[in-house]
Amino acid sequence: MKTMAIGILSIVGLVWATANASSAPPLAVQASKGSGEAGLVVMSAPLAEGGQQLTVIDPVQRVMCIYHIGAKNGEISLKSVRNISWDLRMTQFNGVNPQPEEIRSLVEQR
Repeated sequence: MKTMAIGILSIVGLVWATANASSAPPLAVQASKGSGEAGLVVMSAPLAEGGQQLTVIDPVQRVMCIYHIGAKNGEISLKSVRNISWDLRMTQFNGVNPQPEEIRSLVEQR
């Protein structure tokens, strides 16, 4: 737990430095736990108001967190946390025609 906290703080520092640089492209980093186990996936993207959005995904627990980092003061605020386990089990959501079932039916007819 302590190692993970240090890793997150290191990544947040990197992202904050990126946020204070000129408009940098989105940044993605995967932190490893060292034993071949998947670590956190961290993505950074600039916000319209000049700050930075940090997305942290734990692929083991299947949880996603969104943080906003202020451009002027570096203040970090948690915006959202979501368990994505059930999201990943859906086969479609908000799709357009043809739906996956329709395509499957057409392909299986051949």
